[in-house]
Amino acid sequence: MKKLRMSLLVILCSTMFFSGCSTWNKTQKGAVIGTTAGSAAGAVIGRASGNTALGAIIGAAVGGASGAIIGHQMDKQAEEIKKTVPDAKVERVGEGIVVEFNSNVLFGFDKSNLSESAKANLDKLVIVLNSYVDTDIEIQGHTDSKGSEAYNQNLSEQRARNVYYYLTAKGINSGRAKVKGFGETSPKYENDTENGRTQNRRVEFLITANEKMKAEAAQGANN
Repeated sequence: MKKLRMSLLVILCSTMFFSGCSTWNKTQKGAVIGTTAGSAAGAVIGRASGNTALGAIIGAAVGGASGAIIGHQMDKQAEEIKKTVPDAKVERVGEGIVVEFNSNVLFGFDKSNLSESAKANLDKLVIVLNSYVDTDIEIQGHTDSKGSEAYNQNLSEQRARNVYYYLTAKGINSGRAKVKGFGETSPKYENDTENGRTQNRRVEFLITANEKMKAEAAQGANN
């Protein structure tokens, strides 16, 4: 059922956003997504795909020429994160960036306290985040489906919160960041294999433009 839902979603997105635009880059596609989708469509896409990061980023998009300007800035930031934090999975989505850490990189099994290697990786990420201060950061915690829903929800929140505490202690402005825990409700991978469960135990960083960046992009688009 999930695969069918994802297939239908891909068809829908392709029809709505990318028809005739296969040669566009991610910056250009981000501009179209923002214009077409908005927060309501972003929420629908996020729920249908099980990808909360995708839905949130599409929902935050402004689209048009302003979205293209934001996308160009995100291109540069994403490349810098890839070079600086090799243990992270970095993906450009529309007008934002998703940085995914497998929980094995950040935590011990069934633990919420950060490991020393986790701190080293987050230290690298902080350097880049503080170079691009006009962005908002949403920290999302996710788990696999083993254990009770209540336990997994609490664990995901604790993990995301501990990452937030560490980042703000290292100089990230607390006003830029917020925390969400999704427990086992939004798997990106299959939960019926050990490899899939391992990948579902993850923390994701959603990086999007803040109001200042959006205003400057709008001004630049009008000049």
